[in-house]
Amino acid sequence: MLSNSENTDLSTEIYLPPTSEPVAVPHLFVTNATARRFSMQRKSLDAVCDEILIGRFSPWCVSVWKRVFDLACVTPALILLSPILAMVAVAVRVTSPGPVIFRQKRAGQHRKLFTIYKFRTMVENSEAGSELTATGDPRIIRIGHFLRRFKLDELPQLFNVLRGDMSLVGPRPKLPQLELTSMPCRPGITGAATLLFRKEQHVLGEIPADQVGNFYSQYIAPAKVKLDAAYMSSATFRSDFGILYATVFGSGQYVTRENLVMSTTPGLTQTPIALEGN
Repeated sequence: MLSNSENTDLSTEIYLPPTSEPVAVPHLFVTNATARRFSMQRKSLDAVCDEILIGRFSPWCVSVWKRVFDLACVTPALILLSPILAMVAVAVRVTSPGPVIFRQKRAGQHRKLFTIYKFRTMVENSEAGSELTATGDPRIIRIGHFLRRFKLDELPQLFNVLRGDMSLVGPRPKLPQLELTSMPCRPGITGAATLLFRKEQHVLGEIPADQVGNFYSQYIAPAKVKLDAAYMSSATFRSDFGILYATVFGSGQYVTRENLVMSTTPGLTQTPIALEGN
């Protein structure tokens, strides 16, 4: 749980209580007032996020310098990664019938719709099924497991960043009907929630298929929403750089099913999540 120390490192535990202590997301320290607002207080998730973000989002999230930082990173990255992009495209083409690139409408900054790009890792028309993907999902194509494991399927989103649809770091873009916030900043390829839940597919794979939706709604979705809100209210250049570094080198803690403990007792407002490190 959150200790009484002045600064608490969430690499050990996430705890979003209604206290006067600052709450730390990896490299993100939230103000006392914002920390108190993280209490669910039996409100809906969208109400909590809107309350946190109204007039309180970080200037860095919408600054021209964040955009300059994105372009400075993406432009050389696309050149350096072009051989890998080509090899993955060929591998998807020869191992599974269907398009190489998966396209889908997502909610972007201020809920503006855009088309997200990914290397296809599932059979065609798989989006007609469940929106959640667990380890062992029969819709995943043969090479899809490899691409998902190393997040190579996300590489085409560098073009989304180049186009201005996305940023390198930010909340993950969601389907329009699932976006709960006003999204003042561009969605990101990676982010604090993405890092902490990078083993999500394995966590869901341990849940009985008929319970996956309820488990996600009860345990995972609320934590992600709060982490995204924390990022948007406190992001800085330093936090973005730290998240990118952790993403590239696979460092930092992550949530596992065994350690995912969220309080659902009526009257309690704390939501602790224990983490496991690499």
